[in-house]
Amino acid sequence: MSLRITPLTDPTSGPHGRRLAWLASDADSIPVGTAFLRLLDGGQEHLAELDLRVHPAERRNGVGSRLLDTAVAAARDDARRCVVAQAEDESPGDHFLAERGFRKVLTFRFVRLPLADVDTAGLAEIVELPHPGYRLMSWRGTVPDDLARTFADSRRAMDDMPMDDADLGTVTWDVDRVRAAAKAVEQRGDHLHTVAAIDTSDGSIAGFTELVIPGNGSGDGQHYGTGVLPEHRGHGLGRWMKAESIQQARRDYPDLDGLLTDTADSNAHMRRINEGLGYIPTHTTHQRQLDL
Repeated sequence: MSLRITPLTDPTSGPHGRRLAWLASDADSIPVGTAFLRLLDGGQEHLAELDLRVHPAERRNGVGSRLLDTAVAAARDDARRCVVAQAEDESPGDHFLAERGFRKVLTFRFVRLPLADVDTAGLAEIVELPHPGYRLMSWRGTVPDDLARTFADSRRAMDDMPMDDADLGTVTWDVDRVRAAAKAVEQRGDHLHTVAAIDTSDGSIAGFTELVIPGNGSGDGQHYGTGVLPEHRGHGLGRWMKAESIQQARRDYPDLDGLLTDTADSNAHMRRINEGLGYIPTHTTHQRQLDL
């Protein structure tokens, strides 16, 4: 098969990393596959994330291999230590990555909460349960200025998430980064909602959970990060914040169908929280890593 690999300009590149992109086309200039390579920074300068897709009719014709070779070469040229990619368990993509030397380093469990089936009384009971020393607050979009510094500091709650054998490094967060992340959601037309647990002794953020709702308020929302700082764990804050987030989504977006989230298979604590709130398993993916 005659193939042409064309580098593309990626308009989504931002201040905290950049993406390289390639288009594979056949002799008739018909697109048959794409590859995106995200070059991370802020504590992850060793890492590149690959998203490679080939049209089903063109698989086993060398398209994926050519795109992969191109992306891996670019990662090496940028002095990256490893390339990671994610694919659904037992999918063609998962087998392709395994055959080309990507080892399985992490398993993610994906779950969904159908909002029509939510136990509203049980949810309200969780939200209304007193948590001495803490209070809940929430905001839409970018974090308020008076909370920006403590919100950035609270992001270290994610640093010790179970990551098994994945070489993901530790993301460095500051005020500019949390604002840029919120701005990216806004620019694509979606709505970012954050619920935080506030330590009433000093007004600092002890934990947070983020939810992104599609711009039209329908379909499924997507949970982003949920974390509680180590010094505040053991008080049920994760379940409390997530229950409040669900309650707000049901109230503010009546056309919303469900909420999606994924959790590392080894993160037993967060999996229990999701199961207790009614989330139902949908599928499993593997993160695979190629060491360069």
